Amino acid sequence: MATPAPVAASVPRAASAGEAPPQRHRMSTRRWFTEIGWRHVVGVVAVVYAAFPLVYVVSASLSEGGTLTGSNALFSEISTENYAALGDTVFWTWMGNTLFIAISTAIGTVLMGASAAYAFSRFRFTGRRVGLTSLLVIQMFPQMLAFVAIFLLLLGLGNVVPSLGVNSKIALICVYLGGALGVNTFLMYGFFNTVPRELDEAAKIDGASHTQIYWTIILRLVSPILAVVGLLSFISTFGEFIIARVILQSESNWTLAVGLYGWVSALLEANWGLFAAGAVLAAIPVLALFLFLQKYIVGGLTAGAVKG
Repeated sequence: MATPAPVAASVPRAASAGEAPPQRHRMSTRRWFTEIGWRHVVGVVAVVYAAFPLVYVVSASLSEGGTLTGSNALFSEISTENYAALGDTVFWTWMGNTLFIAISTAIGTVLMGASAAYAFSRFRFTGRRVGLTSLLVIQMFPQMLAFVAIFLLLLGLGNVVPSLGVNSKIALICVYLGGALGVNTFLMYGFFNTVPRELDEAAKIDGASHTQIYWTIILRLVSPILAVVGLLSFISTFGEFIIARVILQSESNWTLAVGLYGWVSALLEANWGLFAAGAVLAAIPVLALFLFLQKYIVGGLTAGAVKG
């Protein structure tokens, strides 16, 4: 009986010394650009589009010419004269006013919005659904529709309480708080609904009141949305111009947006170098706060958009 012939195993043959190694398949240029390359092109264009105005303003702030329309190349002149000249102006007073208004508005917005969102999320009362719908509908109307009414209201209120009338920073903060309360409450409401109610029930069994639950448990769990709302409120009020220009009338009470506009509003006397230096310094607080709270932004906005 003949034995069957052994089957040769499929062992890859080693390349001889004089034989070239097998070439790997390389992606063609057209295929690479179609699948991957176009993303790099779009990214580079977006970065250049966003970064060029910033670089141009920084270059203008370091130029002694005081103009933005000169034919000099970028950073052809480097001087800190414009930054030093800011000390002879009321720029730092405007910076203090802006920080006071923006920080106060951010803190007030977080506290008021969180309290309202907690009430809508945890309590069941008559008019709850109507209140939520009203908050959403009110945001459809721009705040500029109420400019005349706000101004007349502050004029009348100033006769009774001068600190809450026209040309008052406290009055401006109150206007900002009222305008942002609706959208921030609705945003926080979605985030509060993601917190399990079982935590509230367990705390109640241990004897905790609603106040203790709110301050010691809920606020710690919703810290991402608090950071997002505070950041967005700070940024929006820090650079807001129209309402601040209407309410704040004296130069000592102006914010940075109003004050910097005043430097360049006169076409024949505009000092663009001084304006550029002030704009660069004005961007630092917003940039620093954004970098500090950036880890909360995506998570807070995503969870806050979830419908409860």
